[in-house]
Amino acid sequence: MASTYLSRTNGTPTSDKICTISVWVKYLKPAEQICIIGKGSANDRVKLNFNTNSVLEFFGRLSASVDVSLATTQVFRDTSAWYHIVCAVDTTQSTASDRVKIYVNGTQITAFSTTTYYPQNNTVFLLTSGTLEIGRRPDNAAELFDGSMSHFHFIDGTAYDASYFGETDATTGIWKPITEPSVTYGTNGFFLKFENSGSMGTDSSGNGNNFTVNGNLTQTVDTPANVFATMNPLSRPNSNANTFSNGNNTLSSSLSAFVPSFATLGMNSGKYYWEAKLYGSDMKHNIGISKPQEVLSFVGTTSGSYAFDAENARKVNNNVFTTGYGVSASANDIIMIAFDADNGSIWVGKNGTWFNSATQSEIENGTTTNAMFSSITMNDYFVPAVAIDNSSVDFNFGNGYFGTTAVSSATSDQSGLGIFEYTVPSGYYALCTKNINEQEYD
Repeated sequence: MASTYLSRTNGTPTSDKICTISVWVKYLKPAEQICIIGKGSANDRVKLNFNTNSVLEFFGRLSASVDVSLATTQVFRDTSAWYHIVCAVDTTQSTASDRVKIYVNGTQITAFSTTTYYPQNNTVFLLTSGTLEIGRRPDNAAELFDGSMSHFHFIDGTAYDASYFGETDATTGIWKPITEPSVTYGTNGFFLKFENSGSMGTDSSGNGNNFTVNGNLTQTVDTPANVFATMNPLSRPNSNANTFSNGNNTLSSSLSAFVPSFATLGMNSGKYYWEAKLYGSDMKHNIGISKPQEVLSFVGTTSGSYAFDAENARKVNNNVFTTGYGVSASANDIIMIAFDADNGSIWVGKNGTWFNSATQSEIENGTTTNAMFSSITMNDYFVPAVAIDNSSVDFNFGNGYFGTTAVSSATSDQSGLGIFEYTVPSGYYALCTKNINEQEYD
């Protein structure tokens, strides 16, 4: 949701003392101050946010004085995970710690580094008249939420615990959403499913409390029930760091030295496909796969990393370059990667054509004659990897976007879960948890 937010004006509340926030978030920028929901200005405000210490915080100020401040001791740094957050407020409670309860993935948080609870029967500023904003701190426009949200419920007049909105899956033991919870929303309540790409602020609670979309809000197929790979800002194979944006699927670097990055999901078996759109004047991109523990200057430096050198049309592994593989890339070219983790083979192509005269049928049949690399020893997991030098790249792991621009042809992978620019070889899948489970564990 970077560079955009949702807004609506509250009406007269069912209660000005009791409410519940329930939302699933994929938090992509640890150690940055980003707001989930908020309202107000410098002296009168309230917000639920992650702060620069990567902790979850519920903070309020009324008439320039702090009336609530809870910051978890638990830190949240997993950029591949969806977190379910519930914040239940009831200032009528006689016990101070019962006036605000925070749950993450079904478990109540009881350890806080700051513990200022609302005074009894205090008015909750979030419920009063004024503009409510999702994805931006109202008194600081720079604090935008960079990540994804799903199943956003706001309850006016009832404090619900997490069990109303989520449950433990009997098979996996994983906390999952209750998609249609039995709750009473109250006058200002709403339920944002984000399921209508043309009207992302639509309220599904029955109240008609629709939000205005400000900026460019894009829909993602990445959900709490099916997590897609992104690039990982926490994975730094050398001392330099790329700049991440657009849900961690856009990487850029202004350094005149290769800066590598790895993806969040790994592959040990199965067949996977992804795409990357390249930008830059020199087109210095090494793109391919790597074992996640490799320490490297660029992808292909080590024995556990394999890459296509887009500038010079070479393939590289263990710092050995083989010239004459493929053709060099230009700005806006789309690189295609097909990785057969069952047999240790990888193919690369550009703009719909596979390199080295490889054909779609060869890849589908497992014929490795024209693969970029074959006979890769599958004694560990591999992750998608890239190294860029004064360049940038947009990855599409199946979300159907390069940056904020949707792919034009929208072809699907084997499972129908991923959306890509070019035809996916039959039997190959987008890199997401449902496809990993289907290929590795079924």
